[in-house]
Formats: sequence, structure tokens, C-alpha cells
Amino acid sequence: MNDQFFTDENFKDLNHKKEALKTADYEGCTFTNCNFSDHDFSNFRFTECNFIECDLSNCKLSKTAFQECQFSTCKLIGLNFDHCESFAFSISAENSVFDHSIFYGINLTKSRFNNSKFANTDLSACDFSYSNLEGCDFQDAIFDNTILEKANLRSAYNYSIDPENNKVKGAKFSLPEVTGLLEKYQLRIE
Repeated sequence: MNDQFFTDENFKDLNHKKEALKTADYEGCTFTNCNFSDHDFSNFRFTECNFIECDLSNCKLSKTAFQECQFSTCKLIGLNFDHCESFAFSISAENSVFDHSIFYGINLTKSRFNNSKFANTDLSACDFSYSNLEGCDFQDAIFDNTILEKANLRSAYNYSIDPENNKVKGAKFSLPEVTGLLEKYQLRIE
């Protein structure tokens, strides 16, 4: 636990290069239109926080706690979520960009990621059971030993998922994107 604690506060138009956000516990806070790119969020704790139109690209996340946090129209490019505190890790996102990030081994059961981008993102060994991934773009994302059981990928696209190397039982897919399950076989589907 940090020495400082902020609860139910609104932070707007912050730019960490001009005014650094203090290492603290933030609970129920809302961050709107903030530029945190390249900031060091090590040992920060965010609980039930909302990030709206924020840029967190290339932030350092060593032991950072995200518990029940929501991202809306945010840039989260190049983040190592696998360095975050794993206890009670829970995030959801809408219209956000996670390109070039690493989620290796993270439990994201029952998460919601709607209309978000995961280009070149490592999703290996993640558990997306019962998650909603509708409208997500998984161009060149890595699915290796990923659990997608009963996940909703009906309108997800650009994915290449090997059903022999990932758990997909009960997952929901739609045509024509479902062909991404057969990509490794190099079939010509017409």
C-alpha cells in the first residue's frame, strides 16, 4: 500500500511531462484526456478507475495494480501487462488500442474488450474464458496455449488461432472470420 490515497477524484488534461502523477493508490477515480505515455507507473494501484481518451503508451508497469479498471478510447501501445500485479487483475476496454503489448499468462476471465485493436500483441497463455471480444482486431496477435473457452469472438477479425494449440471449446465465432481457425492448414476456401 502506498502512503498517498486518492478516492473518487477526477483528473483531466494531465500531462505527466509537465506534472507527474504521484505514486499512490487511486480508487474510483476518473482520468480524462491525460497523456501518461512513457510514464513509470511502477507500484501504483488503480481500483475501479476509468480512463477516458488517455494515452498510456510505453508506460512501465512493474507491480502496477489494475483492479476493475475500464479504458475507453485509450492508447495502450507497447505495454507489458505481464509485469503488473496479478492479484485481482481486471481490466475492460472499448475502442482502445493495445498494439505491441504483452499479456502473457494473465487471467482475463469474463473480461470485455469491445472494438479494440490487438495488433502484434502477445496473448499467449492468457485465460479469456467467458470473455467478450466482439469487434476486436487481432492482426498478427499471438495465440499460443490461450484459453478461449466460451469466449465471444463473433465479430472479431484478423485472428489466426490454432484450435490444436489453444482451448476453444464453446467459443463463439462468425463467418467469414472463422477461417482464421484454419489458417495453419493453408487451405483455399472459396
